Amino acid sequence: MRLIRHIPNRVLFNTIFVSVNILMASTRFSLSRSVQPILKRPPFSSSPRFAPKALLKSYPCPLWSSSFSFCLQTLHHSTSPYLSSSSSSSSFSSCSSFSPPSMASSFTVDDSIGSNPLLQDFDFPPFDIVEAKHVRPGIRALLKKVESDLDELENTVEPSWPKLVEPLEKIVDRLTVVWGMVNHLKAVKDSAELRAAIEEVQPEKVKFQLRLGQSKPIYNAFKAIKESPDWQSLSEARKRIVDAQIKEAVLNGVSLEDDKREQFNKIQQELERLSHKFSENVLDATKKFEKLVTDKKEIDGLPATALGLAAQTAVSKGHENATAENGPWMITLDAPIFISAMQHARNRALREEVYRAYITRASSGDLDNTPIINQILKLRLEKAKLLNYNNYAEISMATKMATVDKAEELLEKIRSASWDAAVQGIMLNLVYFWLKRLPIFRSLIYHMNLFPQCLSI
Repeated sequence: MRLIRHIPNRVLFNTIFVSVNILMASTRFSLSRSVQPILKRPPFSSSPRFAPKALLKSYPCPLWSSSFSFCLQTLHHSTSPYLSSSSSSSSFSSCSSFSPPSMASSFTVDDSIGSNPLLQDFDFPPFDIVEAKHVRPGIRALLKKVESDLDELENTVEPSWPKLVEPLEKIVDRLTVVWGMVNHLKAVKDSAELRAAIEEVQPEKVKFQLRLGQSKPIYNAFKAIKESPDWQSLSEARKRIVDAQIKEAVLNGVSLEDDKREQFNKIQQELERLSHKFSENVLDATKKFEKLVTDKKEIDGLPATALGLAAQTAVSKGHENATAENGPWMITLDAPIFISAMQHARNRALREEVYRAYITRASSGDLDNTPIINQILKLRLEKAKLLNYNNYAEISMATKMATVDKAEELLEKIRSASWDAAVQGIMLNLVYFWLKRLPIFRSLIYHMNLFPQCLSI
């Protein structure tokens, strides 16, 4: 109690906030362990039909798929499609009415496509076997398939949930998951070959997304659902989905006249290209920063794992004799080394140098993103005008609960509250470091959990 009275109010408030969040997290975890699942599956019987070995290699409802809940519902109502030996030849997955992206068997083409890991059925993305050579044929084969599915959906669409929303989500999910794999690999395992492959197929991917977003049959079907007598019987969640799809279609240019839609699509393609270039510049700037440290005192505090990684990086840069114990050590902006340096290095000058390098990436020289940012702002304004908005901020807020005015009001409140502290020169590079070195916070959280009455002090 005596200790708590000497703690500043701001620190005490932050501590209480952290402790409350920890309590809430532990409560959610406890509930997740105690509440029974909505969909229960009977245990496997001794019958061969229900034996575990009869299941496909890949589980029919991958957890990473946005279609997981729908697939579970299908699995709950009918298990036979997943367990029959013939189901492995079905399109995209063995799920008969709603399937996650399982694409290997849906392509009757040459072996190089059929063995492409981007098109295989998998529980989790097979990052370890995807290479740059798989991107062009894989994405193009996938686009061909989803374009065919979109044609079929537009020709047979009905204003109902099973005939519209579920097949539409399958199309979106297939492309989103695979393209997400490729983009993630580019971020963590970048190469010239991978960049070239992505740059080549990206316009084709954007073209399909624009066609999907501007589909009149799908847009009209969603509007028909909202205008139908069954609208009131839909759950609030489904109403929200329908409203969001209608709004997204409008923001994608479905209501534009042909000439304006063509202009809109050109703007969107250019925005995608600029965004891609922006990310590449940030990635290259991250790789560009290197600081070779030869005096271990400069990196005092770094854990053994960080020292080993820094030494390994030095070896890869030509310092063949580098070791974790004796160095030299190469400090970079790659996340594992950067975070370790910011959290553990006792050398304030080192932390500041690394921090400033990190927050100023791609802001000068041949990797300067300033012209790209200016061009993006210009094109976003043109896009907003085509959609009859005053600015891009209004487009962004159109799908959110807030408004531009409310967002600016919040920003002004934050600016006013933080201004005095900011002008005193708060060193943000200290945040990472001291978050790891305030055991008093842990002690306070422990005592507040034991003695809740302390919160009233």
